[in-house]
Amino acid sequence: MQQSSAPTDSSFDRSTDVVVIGSGIGGLSCAALLARYGFKVTVCESHTIPGGAAHAFKHQGFTFDSGPSLYSGLSYSPSPNPLRQVLDAIGEDLPWATYNTWGCWLPEGHFNTSVGADQFCDVLQQLRGESAMAEWRELQRVMEPYAQAAIAIPPSALRFDLGAVLTAGRFTPSLIRHFGRVIKLAGPFSRLMDGVVQDAFLRNWLDLLCFLLSGLPASGTSAAEMAFMFADWYQPGVVLDYPIGGSGALVDAIVRGLKKHGGKLMLGAHVEQVLVANKRAIGVRLHNGQEIRARHAVISNASLWDTLKLLPKGSVPDQFVEKRQATPECHSFMHLHLGIDAQEIPADLACHHIVVNDWNQGVTAPQNVILVSIPSLLDPSLAPAGKHAIHVYTPGNEPYELWQGFDRRSDAYMQQKQARSEVMWQALERIIPNVRSRCEVTLVGTPLTHERFLRCHRGSYGPAIRAGEGLFPSPRTPLSGLLCCGDSTFPGIGLPAVAASGMVTANTLAPLHAHLTLLKELDCS
Repeated sequence: MQQSSAPTDSSFDRSTDVVVIGSGIGGLSCAALLARYGFKVTVCESHTIPGGAAHAFKHQGFTFDSGPSLYSGLSYSPSPNPLRQVLDAIGEDLPWATYNTWGCWLPEGHFNTSVGADQFCDVLQQLRGESAMAEWRELQRVMEPYAQAAIAIPPSALRFDLGAVLTAGRFTPSLIRHFGRVIKLAGPFSRLMDGVVQDAFLRNWLDLLCFLLSGLPASGTSAAEMAFMFADWYQPGVVLDYPIGGSGALVDAIVRGLKKHGGKLMLGAHVEQVLVANKRAIGVRLHNGQEIRARHAVISNASLWDTLKLLPKGSVPDQFVEKRQATPECHSFMHLHLGIDAQEIPADLACHHIVVNDWNQGVTAPQNVILVSIPSLLDPSLAPAGKHAIHVYTPGNEPYELWQGFDRRSDAYMQQKQARSEVMWQALERIIPNVRSRCEVTLVGTPLTHERFLRCHRGSYGPAIRAGEGLFPSPRTPLSGLLCCGDSTFPGIGLPAVAASGMVTANTLAPLHAHLTLLKELDCS
């Protein structure tokens, strides 16, 4: 991974067109597209590694993903995945490993399942019989037109101004055709699920998929998110993707696109405050006192809570601050990064696994769902010869309150880490029984780790805005010149969503003619 520190006074560029705060996937996508549109862009990142929650890091010869490990719709183009659309727009790509199977360790037992419709039907028939399989087939039939509605307008065509009449207008026939379904997509997926699915296992399974997408069960996950997943995962010949080089290689590809088009990335450059003059955001002040002036806009890729901390008091209405601060949040994460001896581990072992301990607790219960990723099975370069790199994590279900107030240097904190990581060890031991004796590298991350390295409010996964109870905010804010992107803006959390938000925010700033030209080059129709 490329690393650098904040520039010295002699090389410091004090003005730019746009400053982007944070180099998460949303911020990088936005910045790279703005550079592609011809803006002079500077990205300020607190960490010494770009990528936000998607960054990778090296330790003792192993390369570890810090966050997401399950990718789809990225190894081919055109694709409905907004992140693929960003890569196409900036003219970047990277090699991908493809696969279609992952392991499930559920209360009903262990099985491997695949993307695509047919194999899961075989699993359902064995576990639950003909009636469950029939419900699944019917749900697929019901979801097919909703899946088409969810991708009726590509994110590359969206912008939050009147120009959308022209950029998104070309998709009006498709939108009209799906209009009734588009309205239902804003509601919770449970409304569609409840009319079709009664089988207890299948309802639990769909709750699990919803939780992995949004941090919420089916009753809180928007139907649009699940419809997009059905469009992506349950098509003939579909595969899952993994970036060769790990998630850091994907981040590097977007950074290449940023720099290729003249953009700049500053690492170790923590923004302390957004500068405001005449009721307009005009730049940022860094931790070392240096200032960068922005001629067109400041864009925050920080969470909504962290963005509020950067604004001078009184720069936005109190009602706006109170409403944003009251936004419910997802829980945080526990992480276990391991470097192990791979001797005698089968080469055909699934690289990703989902573990659920108890359906009765609900999928959002603390430590009830654990994800296991062994990406070196797909890309051996991530570990020394004969070794594996493993990432185990609890996906947004670790309460921050259990960690609040701990001194990270204290014995009590170490004891808490050991106790709260045990569930991850136990999950991994289902897959590799003797894994503890194989370990050569052991790193445990907590919500405090998440908060520290990502500068993320309470280490949260992002807002927990339930479908039907509110919408994710648009990129615009009450402060002129300040826009936002990332997990706290439309369309929400998750890699495809934050890439879409970055694209929409960049489009909103772009001249209409430049946006239309890009759509033509991308052959969006």
